[in-house]
Amino acid sequence: MPALTLREVLALDPVRAARPELLAGEAALDRPVRWVHSSEVYEGANFLDGGELLLTNGFGLTDAGDEVRRRYVRELAARGAAGLAVEVGRALPSMPPEVTDEAGRFGLPLLALHRVVPFVRIAEAANRAIVARGLAGRRAVVRPWGDDHAAALLADLADGQALNQPEVEARAALAGFHPGPGARLLGVSLHGSRGVGAVDRAVRALGGAGVLRAAFPGDALALLAVPAAVPGDPVRAVQAAFRGAAEPGATVAVGHAVGPGGWLHWSETLRAARTTLELALTVPPAEPGAAEGPLVTSARALALERELTRGGVAANRDRLAALVQHTLGPLLAWEAAHPSDLVRTLEVHLRHGCSPTRTAALLHIGRQSLYQRLERIESLLDLEIDDPDLLGELLTAACAHRVVRGTGAARARGLRPVA
Repeated sequence: MPALTLREVLALDPVRAARPELLAGEAALDRPVRWVHSSEVYEGANFLDGGELLLTNGFGLTDAGDEVRRRYVRELAARGAAGLAVEVGRALPSMPPEVTDEAGRFGLPLLALHRVVPFVRIAEAANRAIVARGLAGRRAVVRPWGDDHAAALLADLADGQALNQPEVEARAALAGFHPGPGARLLGVSLHGSRGVGAVDRAVRALGGAGVLRAAFPGDALALLAVPAAVPGDPVRAVQAAFRGAAEPGATVAVGHAVGPGGWLHWSETLRAARTTLELALTVPPAEPGAAEGPLVTSARALALERELTRGGVAANRDRLAALVQHTLGPLLAWEAAHPSDLVRTLEVHLRHGCSPTRTAALLHIGRQSLYQRLERIESLLDLEIDDPDLLGELLTAACAHRVVRGTGAARARGLRPVA
């Protein structure tokens, strides 16, 4: 599909509202416009890559000499600018004749804007139309999402596609996603949920958070913009919303919270949510979950699992197995000969600050039974569990044991591996 032309840009409502007058370059009105920028830099056009329509308020041209003005136009033409639009009537009373003359000589479309319209409105409308035109052609070849701008953008962000900030902002606007000031963005990945209904219910529970969401084969993906007015930890707030919104048996993974600026952060939280979902589906949880309702977890809850499987389980399997054997060998040998639950007891105890009360409650055993297990673990490993120097090593090894055991069982059941 052809790119958006300068003639089509001039037909957009915000551009027409500025009352543009074409002073030169009529023959080039059908050239493609790659992007619309505004700039008041007059010392050259090296910041252009070609194909841009440049908007300026003309302030820098008021005191410039004739030759400086001509050189400015020549440099824009040499860089392949699609056109120059100058606001006249405020800083610049009228278009300098040498600018018009030079634009005519080099065939550069020159526009005089006779009414003040914020350049941000013109650029947003034009760039949104440019992106929409480009997507319509590109998705027909490489993307199966049709005209679903949210699905296309979420897929590109979650897949780590090479994007740029203006493109992401324009595509998000096309999908109706406008994160407000102070909003905190979180990626969410869902499995076992019917469509995007759970996302919509969670958004309502969060007081109408902004959202990009789409259903994909097998899963749903969303990017939530939690308003600054929502108090407290945004990750916990989103988890609580999905515990009440997702269907029983569904699995929900929440990424970390990021600010609204910077598409790379959007991509990171979505990818963290998706990786966390894969782990939640294939690795047994460290502790028993609720008997009913959805499983709702987060990237930070599975931070250790994510680090241990960075690059994939297959690539780390031998290293993880060696770590487990070195640290927990006597426990594994005991469990092979005696039905017990010592490794999981150790991990739950460490994860909860070595609190006997909390550990016993989570494992649904009495405190006396817990003390017997802990004594057995210390005897077999010949150490004290609450030694601060050992906490990191023991917890890492216990988590690695669960990861290797769980992903192996998942593979045997035909589940997808953790990438």
